[in-house]
Amino acid sequence: MHYVEHGTGTPVLAVHGWTPDHRLMTGCLEPVFERRPGYRRLYPDLPGMGRSPAGSARGSDDLLAALSGLVDEVLGDEPFLLVGESYGGYLARGLAHARPAQVSGLALVCPVGRPVPTLERDVPEHTVVRADPGLLAALDPAEAEEYGGLAVVQSAETLARFRADVAPGLAIADFAALDRMRTAWPLAEDPESGPRYRKPALIVCGRQDASTGFAEQYALLGHYPRASYAVLDRAGHNLQFEQPALFEALVEEWLDRVAEASGGAG
Repeated sequence: MHYVEHGTGTPVLAVHGWTPDHRLMTGCLEPVFERRPGYRRLYPDLPGMGRSPAGSARGSDDLLAALSGLVDEVLGDEPFLLVGESYGGYLARGLAHARPAQVSGLALVCPVGRPVPTLERDVPEHTVVRADPGLLAALDPAEAEEYGGLAVVQSAETLARFRADVAPGLAIADFAALDRMRTAWPLAEDPESGPRYRKPALIVCGRQDASTGFAEQYALLGHYPRASYAVLDRAGHNLQFEQPALFEALVEEWLDRVAEASGGAG
């Protein structure tokens, strides 16, 4: 599994969502960690995405096993923080379920609630809060569809972030392998089965997120008694760069809580 590493100190494993690659996570988290030294950030490409070949992976259990194998190889039994975005949030919950003693804190960004197709989820209709018709009109049709299909805030700034953080992964994803893996999305073991995860957690969702929504994630709170749950207006599935100031503040506060619970300074 290909991964990018930055910094030294407390390990942080950050898992991107379905189809993009590690750049989605470096784009939103590196601005935080540039202000907070003392963290070793690991950004993998999931199999079939980025520079990680799909191999024989056929579903979520195989992707979770690949993530677990990366932890064994790079971190061993060292405690680490875990961040997951969208589908990566589902896998992160599975990893925290499998390694509750090792995962010191869990942050979920626009996470998948139930592992079902988008049309079966409790999500709002796509709404544009801030429109820029001229911006979309200047794009080629393919980019306008990719960016505009998710954008809640249409602006030069969010387009630049989409181009830097999201589009590169979309361009190189192995869609044939992803279609194969999509048929086995649910993990064999429910991440919220068994004992509750009692370490500091964060669940942040977009009020206008038409991909994973915000309602289903509320049902997760019983399993995560130390979770802050935030639903941000003016934010869709690209919440991390449509509301960057609030997103970064919430991540920093989560890091503070993890450090406090772990007895560190943060």
